[in-house]
Amino acid sequence: MRRILLLAMATGLAACASQPRQTTAPVDTTPLSLIPMPAQLSRVPGHFRIDASTKIATAAGDTQAKKVATQLQGWLRQARGVTVPIVEGKPGAGTIWLHTEASVKGIEAYALDVDDKGVRIAANDETGLFYGAVTLWQLATDPAAQNGLPGVHIVDKPRFEWRGLMLDSSRHFQSVSEIEHLLDQMAMHKLNTFHWHLTDDQGWRLQIEKYPKLTDVASCRTPVGPDIAITGGADKPYCGFYTKEEAKQIVAYAAERHITVVPEIEMPGHAQAAVAAYPQYGAGKKHTVSADWGVNTALFNVDDGTFTFLEDVLDEVMDIFPSTYIHVGGDEAAKDEWEHSPKVQAKMKSLGIDDEEKMQGWFVARIGEYLEQHHRRLIGWDEILDGKVPASATVMSWRGTAGAIKAANAGHDVVMAPSPNLYMDYLQSSMADEPAGRPNIQSLESVYKFEPVPAGIPADKASHVLGEQITLFTEYQPNWQRVQHALFPRMAALAERTWTPIPDWNGFLTRLPAQFSRYRAAGIMPADSAFAVAIDAKAAGNDKATVTLSSQTGYGKIRYSTDGTPPTAQSPEYTGPFEVALPSTVQAITFANGFGLSGPRSETIDAKSLLRRNSDELGLCSSKLPVRVESPTLVDGVRPVYKVDIMDTCWTWKGVKLDGRYGVAISVNKLPFNYALWKDTAGIVTRKAKSRDGEIEIHQDTCDGPKLTTIPLAKAKGGPATLDGILPKREGTHDLCILITGKPGPSTFWVIGDVQLR
Repeated sequence: MRRILLLAMATGLAACASQPRQTTAPVDTTPLSLIPMPAQLSRVPGHFRIDASTKIATAAGDTQAKKVATQLQGWLRQARGVTVPIVEGKPGAGTIWLHTEASVKGIEAYALDVDDKGVRIAANDETGLFYGAVTLWQLATDPAAQNGLPGVHIVDKPRFEWRGLMLDSSRHFQSVSEIEHLLDQMAMHKLNTFHWHLTDDQGWRLQIEKYPKLTDVASCRTPVGPDIAITGGADKPYCGFYTKEEAKQIVAYAAERHITVVPEIEMPGHAQAAVAAYPQYGAGKKHTVSADWGVNTALFNVDDGTFTFLEDVLDEVMDIFPSTYIHVGGDEAAKDEWEHSPKVQAKMKSLGIDDEEKMQGWFVARIGEYLEQHHRRLIGWDEILDGKVPASATVMSWRGTAGAIKAANAGHDVVMAPSPNLYMDYLQSSMADEPAGRPNIQSLESVYKFEPVPAGIPADKASHVLGEQITLFTEYQPNWQRVQHALFPRMAALAERTWTPIPDWNGFLTRLPAQFSRYRAAGIMPADSAFAVAIDAKAAGNDKATVTLSSQTGYGKIRYSTDGTPPTAQSPEYTGPFEVALPSTVQAITFANGFGLSGPRSETIDAKSLLRRNSDELGLCSSKLPVRVESPTLVDGVRPVYKVDIMDTCWTWKGVKLDGRYGVAISVNKLPFNYALWKDTAGIVTRKAKSRDGEIEIHQDTCDGPKLTTIPLAKAKGGPATLDGILPKREGTHDLCILITGKPGPSTFWVIGDVQLR
């Protein structure tokens, strides 16, 4: 069937082309740097130069083509510095011809031809023309195409209809201009759905005129950690919301780029900000807007008045957002308040509902019915499956893929957004210069290789998988720079997997250097984690060290220097471990085709550094809830980041050669414990402390092994400090367990920065 569609599209293109394709010129075989890669691409003879004589042509009265022509004109002006005039007429030599053509079959489909006579883009609607123009822009911004666009024949359509990105604006707030910048990049990646997370425990971000306290009260919280630098002080609230007009502006901006904005209004859980403003719609308790990450227990109640409130809110939401889908959340709704509410229990009894999970299903179903009455469709996180929801409801699977399998097999449409696979708050590498985040690594490769259709969905149900999206919850992204680092270039990996029918990881890597160049031109600073060079040094005796260099992908060539100057494309290529004399400074960069894919990484190697490990290099004793958390205060002019399991403050150093007696210096810091752990609080590890502040203990081989030293934390005086201790004489190689006594929380906890033996 697909071959028939492709032939039909090609036939349609031939019908609208006025110039035969050249067959005498040689075919250019230079690889093309297109992301996402088209469904079908073949190279043909010829090149086409875009210059002052070039014109963009549309048929008279073809308003859709003319609109896209105007957008393409702006892109080419920015990319090539030339303003290409738009004319009405027929295609001819030297023209870029945009044409709506009914014979091009498929939603969002297009066909594109380039030869030495010109360019022809055909599609059955404006969206297809837009994506064809994006592909042409990518050809024009490929460094390999500076001498002219290569001859190509492209017949293209996406694999999935939902190609999305979720941005959390509740925990941290982004400006309108920053969101528009993001939408620009989504369009250039051919992503078409912006899932906007607007409400949560930590803030209500959308103006609702009927309920002004949602923005007067619920849009402000106490600053958390590094937020103090944003607010200007710990006593100044962290605030922000979008007016209705600003939200409509973003919707319109997205629509011009063929992106649908799907708003998310959380219910019945993640409601603490809302019930802080209107406690009558919660359990009646007095709440403040939460400054804690995690699972807060405030819920909407199930009174009729609360549904009136939510329906009023949804009325205004639907007025702002024309999207078919309205996202109602439904995740992580801790049922404590419902369990202890006589009114909720009485309501359950009257409905014949015997547990709170089914009550949530009733709650969501009632909202779904209201949306259906307004010709909208409910979408929610996979917890909504725990109760009866409308048949039209779509499930967003985040707790792995099990929810997607259950939903699709029950006849529901599905959007894949599983954690951790597609959650962008997880870090991209184990490099020590990664920012704060969750250290269960989700690399560029792992995002690319995630298959959107799980094996548990049979072929006859696979059409229920609408697509997938990357999801960015922003606990650890307090500013636009951090958002960029989390999303780019993993966004490109998601874009290709949702568009291209046949993925090619190695080909994707070869196309990334040109994409990085496009990012820089657009003011985007992508993460270089996939190519950054890790420098590992081990003592080699006689005042020498053996240095091993590596990158996550292994793509490109690592070049290094040891003379104090940054490496260049002409520096020595790394081919295997090498020795350096102590002290030495090694710097390294990954290059591809003379283009630096990573920033320089530098390591000063001396006798001290060989006996030092930072928290990223140490192991964690458990994996209950590991994070890399940023200090709220400056230490030596920077905000250090610490890797720690917030439920078990314990680290390991494997294979330490202990020959004789050693001193030890450990840097520590005391951080806010702003985590709402709900029932997981019972799993926090407590170790008996001898004093109020607790101690650092170092044990040999295991955490229950011989205690080598105890260092009182009182010496740190509640802040960043370096504490000294002495290890007794030992022989041989041993593991060290470094633990902190006491219990993390409830308001602060201790972390380790690095451990230095001497």
